Amino acid sequence: MKLVLVTDAWLPQVNGVVTTLVELVRELESLGHAVHVIHPGLFRTRPCPGYDGIDIAVRPAKPLAEMLDAANADAIHLATEGPLGWAARSYCRKRGLAFTTAYHTRFPEILKAALKVPLWIGYALFRHFHKPSSGVLVPTSAMLRLLHDKGFRNLRSWTHGVDTRLFSYQDAPQVYAPLGAMARPVSLFVGRASYEKNIEAFLKLDVPGTKVVCGVGPLEKDLRERYPMVRWLGVLPRAELAQVYAAADVFVMPSQHETFGLVMLEAMACGTPVAAYPVEGPTEVVGVPPQGGVTHSDLQQAWYGALSVPRHEARSQALQFSWAYASLMFAGHLVPARAGTRLQRAAVGAVDVINMSS
Repeated sequence: MKLVLVTDAWLPQVNGVVTTLVELVRELESLGHAVHVIHPGLFRTRPCPGYDGIDIAVRPAKPLAEMLDAANADAIHLATEGPLGWAARSYCRKRGLAFTTAYHTRFPEILKAALKVPLWIGYALFRHFHKPSSGVLVPTSAMLRLLHDKGFRNLRSWTHGVDTRLFSYQDAPQVYAPLGAMARPVSLFVGRASYEKNIEAFLKLDVPGTKVVCGVGPLEKDLRERYPMVRWLGVLPRAELAQVYAAADVFVMPSQHETFGLVMLEAMACGTPVAAYPVEGPTEVVGVPPQGGVTHSDLQQAWYGALSVPRHEARSQALQFSWAYASLMFAGHLVPARAGTRLQRAAVGAVDVINMSS
């Protein structure tokens, strides 16, 4: 099968969407599929307002159309709702091509937090984007139900995975030499210092030990100044990031608007239990009842509870998620771009589908 994947999130960006797509492409290619990625690096770009380190394509419609014409793909997947996603959506609709999409990020909540855009407007915009999609891939069942309740249709249940070799199990917290001696327990947050991550809920926790943050973002400068006792590491290579996960006693996920939360899986794969709110992403990743950590409406109580979770239980929960299976699920949801085309793909077991018209 020849697949074109159109995405506004790609290397050298560092975030969960990029990690997901890179792993997805690797697995699909290992299954014998040809994947052509159309990403911002192929276009003239400018920085995304308010998001340092993320560049978006400028007026991509014409060059994108030429790329899609040349690709003549069997299937087309639009991974993001940015300029490239909208341009590819327009291309497909004008030519009568079928395509799938994915809901990776809760942009309506980001727009509300960053720009005070009412949620109903944000959801109306993204519902419009996904309306012509033949399948909207959603990584958690809770988020799938939420989107269905907000009027999204053709929803497809998906999942993500974790590289358990890179993020290897450690039966006790390790020493991360660049940080030197740190007071235990070590609490870790990995992610963008941005509006939707609710990072200040982590920074404000009244808990003993040392807090560590890996990541950059629009709120980083202000937060560094207001929380000077926190150890700020910026962006690290993934192999080094694995060492930081393994050095932590607890991983804290303060976000209440997470579609999945891949960083929780990476932490648990290293044996580090998670403290999080009982919301969509964490409940799917940590488990119900919680297996790889503790979820609680009081994040401080979740933190104290997570300290008592054995590291082998966190690892065991992470092992429930596989990139190989996630990629098979993904391939199973793809649709032929043109009528009469038959997609060649590996068989995948039954998956949940919500496909209601109205």
